[in-house]
Amino acid sequence: MDNATVFYIVGAALAVSAVVVSFIGLRVEKFPRRAGPIVVLWFVILIGGAMTFAVLNGKDEEDARAAENAKANSEFTQEEESPVKSGKGAEGAEKAKPEPAAKGPGGTLKLAADPTQIAFDTTTLTSKPGKVTIDFTNPAKLEHDVAIEQNGEEIAVSETIGKGKTSVTADLAPGTYTFLCTVPGHAEAGMEGTLTVK
Repeated sequence: MDNATVFYIVGAALAVSAVVVSFIGLRVEKFPRRAGPIVVLWFVILIGGAMTFAVLNGKDEEDARAAENAKANSEFTQEEESPVKSGKGAEGAEKAKPEPAAKGPGGTLKLAADPTQIAFDTTTLTSKPGKVTIDFTNPAKLEHDVAIEQNGEEIAVSETIGKGKTSVTADLAPGTYTFLCTVPGHAEAGMEGTLTVK
C-alpha cells in the first residue's frame, strides 16, 4: 500500500471520527467522561499519522516528478544526438533544418517576484525575436533570480538577488521558452512561466 493511499485512509478516518465524536457529544450530556483520554489519544494518533503520510506522499510525488524530468531529459538528449534519417536523397539521409536566426527588434520585458509568495507576478511573457531583456524586480528578502531556458537547456540567467533589481538578456529566435527561478525548489513551487517569441 503506497503512502498516498494510507494518507487518504487516515484522513478519512480522522474526518469520520470528528463527525462521530461531535454527534455523540451533542447527544450524550456527560460525554466523554472517563473516555476523554482515549478520545484525545485517538485524535493525536490520527492527526500525527495524517501529517506523517502527507509529508511522505509529497516526497514520493517529488521523486516521481524528478524521475519523469530525468527521463524526459534523457530522451531529449538521445533525440538531439541521433541523426535525422529519411529514405529520400542519394545518401538516404535528410539534413536537419537549420535553427531560425535570432533576427528582429527584440524587446525589454518587465517581471517581478511576489513579495510574500514563491511566485512571479505573471506566468506569460511575449516578445519579438532578437535581443530580449527581462528586467527583474525582487521586492522580497527571499533571494530569487530569473533564467531563460528552452527544452531544459539554460540559455541565460541573472544574478540571484534579494530586495533589488537585475536583468537577463539573450538573443532569442522565434519559439517557446521557459523563464524560471533557479533557486532550488522555487520553480517546482510554481515560480516559472512561458516566454513566447514571435
